[in-house]
This record gives sequence, C-alpha cells and structure tokens, in this order.
Amino acid sequence: MLKRILLSTAATAAALALGFLIFAWRSAIAEVSPVAVAEFSPEEIEAGELVARAGYCATCHTVAGHAAYAGGYPMDTGFGIVHSTNITPDPDTGIGSWSLEAFRRSMHEGVARDGSHLFPAFPYDHFTLTSDADIDVLYAYLMTLDPQPEPEFANTVPFPLNIRLLQAGWKLLFFDEGRYQPDPAQSDIWNRGAYLAEGLTHCAACHTPRNILGARIASQAYDGALVEDWVAPALTRANMAPADWTEDALYTYLRDGANATHGVALGTMGPVIHEGLMALPDTDIHALAIYFADIAGTSGVTANSAAVAAALDVSAIGLVEQQNADARLYNAACSSCHSNTSGVLLTARPELALNSTLWMDDPTNFLRVVLHGVSLQAGDPGLIMPGFAGRLSDDDIVRLSNYLRETRTDRPPWADLAARIEELHGDRATGQ
Repeated sequence: MLKRILLSTAATAAALALGFLIFAWRSAIAEVSPVAVAEFSPEEIEAGELVARAGYCATCHTVAGHAAYAGGYPMDTGFGIVHSTNITPDPDTGIGSWSLEAFRRSMHEGVARDGSHLFPAFPYDHFTLTSDADIDVLYAYLMTLDPQPEPEFANTVPFPLNIRLLQAGWKLLFFDEGRYQPDPAQSDIWNRGAYLAEGLTHCAACHTPRNILGARIASQAYDGALVEDWVAPALTRANMAPADWTEDALYTYLRDGANATHGVALGTMGPVIHEGLMALPDTDIHALAIYFADIAGTSGVTANSAAVAAALDVSAIGLVEQQNADARLYNAACSSCHSNTSGVLLTARPELALNSTLWMDDPTNFLRVVLHGVSLQAGDPGLIMPGFAGRLSDDDIVRLSNYLRETRTDRPPWADLAARIEELHGDRATGQ
C-alpha cells in the first residue's frame, strides 16, 4: 500500500512538473539583421521618442558614466540586484538582432528574444496594457539610436530564484497579459489618463505596496510605498497632505515638477517628470491629472482656500521667538526661504505648513531633503536648496524636524529620528 501511495505521489508530481514546463516554455524568435534607419519614417521615430519618454526608458536603462539606453541601472528587488539591459540596437549586447515580433513579446509578455522569462523588475505587467501601435513606434525609435556595445552587468539574485523558468510561476500567480480596455462609463480623456498611468508611465509600480513575492497588492493600489529609500506617497484619500490634490494641482506638479500647495518633485519622482513627462503634450498631462484626481476623490474640487489660509496663519511662527532655541535654529536655517510673510504662496519659496513631506507618517523624504538638499536638476527648474548634512549636527536636525512637525502640522511627533538620520547619512543620492 505504501509503495502504491509513493508511486502515485511521484507520478502526480511528475505530471505537475511536466505541465509547468509546458506552460513555462517559450520558443526563441530568430535573430534578424540590424534594421536600417531608413525603414522608419521621421513621424514614427518622433512618436517613439515620446513613448520612450512617457515610460522613462532612459531613466531605468542608463547608468551614470555609461551611454544612454545601454543598461546597467541597478534595481534592488528585495531578492537581489537586477540590472537593466542594453536596449540600444547593438547586435551583440543590445537588441539590434531583435525583430519587432520579439520586441512586442518582451513588452507584452515579459519574454526575451531567446525565450527566457524576464524578471518583473522590468514592469511588463504594466507594459502589457500598451497598444501595438505604441510598441511599434517605440521599436522604431530604439532601433535608430546609436548602437552601444556594453557588457552585461551581473545580477545578484541567488539560486534558485535566478532560474528564469521559475518566473513563469510568478506570472501564473500575478500577471494578466492583455491590452488596455477603455472604460465605457468614463470620458475619453479619463481613459487616456488611465492608459498612460496603468501602462506606459506605470505609476502604480512605485506608488503601490508589494507582497513578499514582489507583486503589487491590488487591494492597496496607490496607497504608497518605499522605493529606493524614498517614500512614494499615497495617491488616494490616504495621502496626508493638508491641501487636496486637485486636478489643477496635479497638472501643475506633473507639468512643471513643482506646485505651491504641495512642494517639488524629488527622489525617484524627479526623473519621472524632468526626463519623462515634461516631453509629453499638455493633453496627456491633463489626462493624467483627471485620472489621479478621480483616484484621490478630488474630481470637481477647485480650491484649497481653507488649507492655504491655515498654513499662512502659522507661516510666521518662530520669526520673533528669540527665547526659543529651536525657533532660532529655524530662523538661521529655513526662514529666509520658507516664510511667506507676504501672505501669497510662491512655488519658489515652498510653504512648509503645506509641504507634503512634513505631513507624512514616514520622515524619510523630509530628512533626505534637509540632509542632502535640492540640486538645480530637480524640483522647480532653476531653484536650489543647500543640504545641511555638513552644516547642522544630527541633534540640530532632530530638533528642527520636531519643531516644524509640531508648529506646522497637527500630526504626532516622528519617532527614532536620530536613527533614521544615521541611516540616511550614507545615501547622498537624491534622485536629482
């Protein structure tokens, strides 16, 4: 009897393994000769560049000191480092030998030309929603770049997680292949925003928390997440900002990288805007704003007058409190730029009582800006904020943070600031 049970169990396991192999196996697509630039029209190439900008392809496929789109950007997946690949038309180290069919399959199904499954660090779970037309012009654009020979960077995903075939199991659990289907109950511009946000611009990839297997938690879509040691804030009603993310505020922020009632785009969001969205037409930015205003529950909201008035009421706190050591610290480090004594909000002088970073439950974004500042390449173009890591002691930064949190918000004090500051000292990269 025991022998029969063991044989039956073994046969079942073998059948399941065979079934998985059949499900997981993908054939290679034959190599092609490099495509001649003349095969693509100027209109296709221009449209493809916009698609590349919408998806921030250069941001993720470029590493400092190397050619654009040549790969090597390290992504910490929680299971090890995965480096982006070379997507220039180099035939040996890039995608120069890839046909359009192979490129489409990689974008829509997460499968490379040779039939191997791609790690989901490449957001094919978003790009699967992208239309064939957009994929085709993106292919045209990439194939007209200068080929850049670049050796492959070694990933650090350990065995057996590095077995590409096993990625098919992840897909079985978490991946739904298929193009975006417009919602007939919504407007054309709303659907355009949804198509961009859920597909090309893959916003949920950063703003949605993930489970232990690295998949987005659908029930917590856009509830915020920690990405590359920055907090990608919630885009839902869970966002702590005192001023509503109205359609107008979203448009200004996504268009310019700054908004007077919320602050500037930094960290991982900086390149999204400055290297990506700034190239898109106003109609697409409006579409994104309409879509995310709907997610935030602010559709139809046109003003933030109450929040602005409350912020301006506290803007002068600390300017004349010379007996308060923390107020003196604020005066020395912050007030010259951040006190709106004129009663008018200015993007160039962000009002701290409205700034989203000061209201978050997690102090990471606020501390990173205080420590490392804002460069000319980030935030509102042409503006700069010095970092205070070498100018203020850690104790001073703790005091300043607590003082601003107490006087500019109604949120509880942050805990363990000193420990978090110590962690952030080693990371001077601000995504700028």
